[in-house]
Amino acid sequence: MKVFLVPNYYKDEAIQSGLTLELWLTRQGVEVAWAPDQRSGIKDETDISDFDLVISLGGDGTLLRAAHLVGTSEIPILGLSYGHVGFLTAANPEEGDILRVVSDALADEMHVSRRATLCCEVHSVLPNGEERVIAAQALNDLALTRGPLSDMVECDICVSGHHIDRLRGDGVVVSTATGSTGYALSAGGPIVSPDFSGMVCVPIAPHTIQARAFLTSPSDVVEIAMSHDRPSVPAIAVDGQFLNPEGDVEYVAVRRGDADVLLLDYGPESFYNSVSRVFYGVRHD
Repeated sequence: MKVFLVPNYYKDEAIQSGLTLELWLTRQGVEVAWAPDQRSGIKDETDISDFDLVISLGGDGTLLRAAHLVGTSEIPILGLSYGHVGFLTAANPEEGDILRVVSDALADEMHVSRRATLCCEVHSVLPNGEERVIAAQALNDLALTRGPLSDMVECDICVSGHHIDRLRGDGVVVSTATGSTGYALSAGGPIVSPDFSGMVCVPIAPHTIQARAFLTSPSDVVEIAMSHDRPSVPAIAVDGQFLNPEGDVEYVAVRRGDADVLLLDYGPESFYNSVSRVFYGVRHD
């Protein structure tokens, strides 16, 4: 049995819990490795493809980092909350025994929530006409927004070859159901059950009252093509991490990813309990 720890190295409580877990797991005969980080001094990248469990100790941002480290390996991720919100995490140290939760995960006694991902491609063109493509995977979302030198973004939104709208505004978010409670929600999108495997498309501050959020099927491809009538330099972020495409961005294509992210929790009610706690202020003691 092998466990990979991904802590928020800026939170002492997360580090201390990680050390406690490492000691406890080692005594159980479990091999433990830590994620690399400049703050920790761990620089070597660990091949985690043969690990059995990844434990995230932090907030949702730390869990997103764990998901990116896992990539397409579909290794189960257990999120332990040491952040401000912890919407994606399974347990909070203040609400239960962390060792018990980890023990349940090791014993396969937790529910596996399969979360759809996004495959994002940014297509750009160099001044000499040569094309470039950047590919990235997202658990939450891709956001195309106006850059620091643009007053707005003008782009065409198409779904599987069908033109939807020419959007003018601050940009657009394409999210998974998991990401529906992030940037997409802040932009006015709906909260979507994690069982939904399509995409959520939400305009950001559109310059019209007719623009609306919409959902796609799992097989659809969302294409965002930059307008040549009003050129602009957009900022493009995948799960909050900005990409740096070479040349001029022509279009962005987003489809469902080939692999899911496996999050461990205590059942479907965990999602709705988190929704009522985080967004409606209801406590479930």
